[in-house]
Amino acid sequence: MKRLLRNTLRSSFVQRAVGVLAAEYLRLVWRTNKFTFDPPDVYDIVEPQIPAIFAFWHGQHFLTPFIKNKDWYKARVLISRHRDGEFNAIAAERLGIGTIRGSGDHGGAFHRKGGVGAFKEMVRTLQDGCNVALTADVPKRSRVAGLGIIMLARESGRPIMPFAMATSRFIRLKNWDRTTINLPFGRGALVGIKEIYVPPDADAAMMEALRLELEETLNEATRRAYAQLGRPGPEDA
Repeated sequence: MKRLLRNTLRSSFVQRAVGVLAAEYLRLVWRTNKFTFDPPDVYDIVEPQIPAIFAFWHGQHFLTPFIKNKDWYKARVLISRHRDGEFNAIAAERLGIGTIRGSGDHGGAFHRKGGVGAFKEMVRTLQDGCNVALTADVPKRSRVAGLGIIMLARESGRPIMPFAMATSRFIRLKNWDRTTINLPFGRGALVGIKEIYVPPDADAAMMEALRLELEETLNEATRRAYAQLGRPGPEDA
């Protein structure tokens, strides 16, 4: 039975069907939630600084494709090569977001699971004027920012834009990252506090300090997003 289920999930037809359904469900969620923005002029602040590296926490990422609110914005998202990543890749591409396939951050160990190639592709993407979006946390270590995104900012010279998105209605799973499944017909909040620049000559001590700053900024953005909706954040689950 397990083998049958595994083979079914690996079917390209099933993967595409699930990806398409997921994308259209998220589109429904976005259209039926009234979003507020913190700060209200967040797009006016961000736009002059693109291309940028957009960072968010794993498990809080389902609505992130909708920050691309203008057709001329270009963006690609880093998605794992794991089987589950196929669903996410299909959904992202249907929502107008390009994909980069590779490993997440293993504490800067980019040699794992094709990480070197993904890192180089992200740098090239930013050099070509296209935004890059990725989760900031180390796999299986929720709310712990990895050094990988700091290394990407140092190498590319582009700013990191940490942000959080939340909805008033959701289902929260009891897994390692407290995955939040956003629900339609409610209210939403998008919070972006500040950008983070990494100097090209940043040493190990500065990179660690900036990694902690990113972690703290993402946590604060997440707290503010849920607080604006009067709902508990994932850290309270």
